[in-house]
Amino acid sequence: MSDHYTTLGLTSAAKLADIKKAFRQKAALHHPDRNEAPEAAERFRAVQKAYEVLSDETQRQAYDDNRRRNLLDDPLQTAKSGAPISNPFFNVCTA
Repeated sequence: MSDHYTTLGLTSAAKLADIKKAFRQKAALHHPDRNEAPEAAERFRAVQKAYEVLSDETQRQAYDDNRRRNLLDDPLQTAKSGAPISNPFFNVCTA
């Protein structure tokens, strides 16, 4: 999964006007009717998805929350630190 901000060439501080402008530029660049590269259609869909999420306030907030959580809770770092990883599926209750 790619980062929507990176897909549009933006930072997470981008305003809605910046998102719209970047979308128009990237969409024109990667549109399959204008770009004959084999990966153009895939990139165009990624640009569309990024715009869909980042232009909607509710979806963007959920995306930002999840993105922040993933940046803070890096599983590789957790494993390297030796910190216990709790999972309710592995907690067995013995009575």
